[in-house]
Amino acid sequence: MTLRDEFLLRPDVTFLNHASFGACPRPVFEAYQRWQLELERQPVEFLGRRFVDLMRQAREALGAFVGADADDLVYVPNATTGLNVVARSLPLAPGDEILTTDHEYGALDRTWRFVCAERDARYVRQPVALPVTSTEQVVEAIWAGVNDRTRVLFLSHITSPTAIILPVGELVRRAREAGLITVIDGAHAPGQIPLDLAALGADFYAGNAHKWMMAPKGAGFLYARREHHALLRPLVVSWGWEAAEPGPSRLVDYHEWQGTRDPAPFLAVPAAIRFMAAHDWPRVRERCHQLAREARQAVAELTGLAPLTPDDATAETADEMAGKAAWFAQMVAFFLPPCDGEAVKRRLYDDFGIEIPVTYWRDRQLLRLSVQGYNTREDVEALLAALITALRVILSGIEEG
Repeated sequence: MTLRDEFLLRPDVTFLNHASFGACPRPVFEAYQRWQLELERQPVEFLGRRFVDLMRQAREALGAFVGADADDLVYVPNATTGLNVVARSLPLAPGDEILTTDHEYGALDRTWRFVCAERDARYVRQPVALPVTSTEQVVEAIWAGVNDRTRVLFLSHITSPTAIILPVGELVRRAREAGLITVIDGAHAPGQIPLDLAALGADFYAGNAHKWMMAPKGAGFLYARREHHALLRPLVVSWGWEAAEPGPSRLVDYHEWQGTRDPAPFLAVPAAIRFMAAHDWPRVRERCHQLAREARQAVAELTGLAPLTPDDATAETADEMAGKAAWFAQMVAFFLPPCDGEAVKRRLYDDFGIEIPVTYWRDRQLLRLSVQGYNTREDVEALLAALITALRVILSGIEEG
């Protein structure tokens, strides 16, 4: 059995868009369904008597994976939900500024604009030009936006539209020295790159388990440093707000129980972690990274457009890969030449059965490739061959028009 056989994906689709919603392996999905069945067999026992211990065990497994104490973590449906908790809780005053980049995920741009409109604060999107040339360039470009009104530094660990691993470690360090609150959107990081949240030192970090960790849909998490637990206000106020018997942390008390809901996605996260361990996932990530790297170079040669970042993929082993600073991992984005990007995406899917998204940055269109363990070299070669045809047809149509 190949790794591709472990997934439920349709065999007639070349799936190169893992980053949008993930894909759950069969054994993990079966664990998820077992939890659902167990819940339905005795709902009162499951939710009324076992829930607290089951969730603690699931948080402990997640904590060991992301380098955090289990009591500094709480499960949420997705990273966007976790970041909404943070954004709506921060004590922003009129004139305060939240500093970010122009590479952020659109839903979170909207979240911060919504909060800023209510508080008369400002959301400042600092430009980071492409292509980037060095870590120093990126750090200095972002830090140039800091002033005496800056209160929060909000960054993606891996950007959604441009698929770049930002140097968040150095920026978090600077922000802590400057007394700024740091909020990191880690939607694409867990499972794609090694994490040690305690060592990173960010004040708040939200991630998805349903993407690169391959847990079921509806599994994300929020991490908060212990001194900030009391700051976070729950989106849903329930029994934990005035708990008669407080639990292990205020974060867990206030945010874990939200009334009746299905906790099966959270409880299946340990199964996803075991799946990765059983398949030597550092090696899988290394293979996927190399395929992404080769595709990046091939598309650059095809379009004549420079890659978005330097090529720093020189590690030869999984251990070296885990320990080195990198600009991209299993997800890369390529600029498209001026054309109808949505037409390119439709043609790739309708004519070639290739699922891959077009993203947008400033006024540019990008094709974003995800390479996950189920993908093969043949999948990447199929994309390159189809892209040649699709671009030729689309561009010729433009020229004729």
